[in-house]
Amino acid sequence: MQVDHHPLAVDFPEFKDQIHVLKANDAHFSKLFDEYGVADKAVNRAENGVDHLGDAALENLKKVRIHLKDQLFQLLQASAKV
Repeated sequence: MQVDHHPLAVDFPEFKDQIHVLKANDAHFSKLFDEYGVADKAVNRAENGVDHLGDAALENLKKVRIHLKDQLFQLLQASAKV
């Protein structure tokens, strides 16, 4: 079974424009966004059998991805209030 990526613009379509603005203008957001992309791709590759990770390593990677996603979501919410 093919497992899909979780790009932020798909998961948070209401913030699509804000994601673009923050990526271009906020270095911290941009850094977290890039880290999230790397983590998401790594999880996807492991879940699809391209890369082989142990269960603990995969779970840790998923925790990193969700932590990054939470941080990005908080930044998106905060910027939408301004």
